[in-house]
Amino acid sequence: RGEIDLAEAASETLKRDQSSEGTGDEADAGTKTFEREHEMSLANNSRDLLVQVERAHGRLDAGTYGRCENCGTPIPKARLQAFPRATLCVSCKQREERR
Repeated sequence: RGEIDLAEAASETLKRDQSSEGTGDEADAGTKTFEREHEMSLANNSRDLLVQVERAHGRLDAGTYGRCENCGTPIPKARLQAFPRATLCVSCKQREERR
């Protein structure tokens, strides 16, 4: 949980830095904006990944890891090896993506 808090703090720092920076010429401003947005995207992705890992640990503790959260069927071993944070079987994931 501490890692998630750190990722959220980093994201907030990036947002604060964005509002406190002075403006230079347009090229500098564009570059800074691009870099800041990229850093914020990386921070958000890291936070999301940590949340997914934390949820997987919770499912391990609860004895539900490897079972689809929608239908309860076992998630194939190959899918879990490729994507250990999977919460849905392939069928349920495909249905979700079609919506």
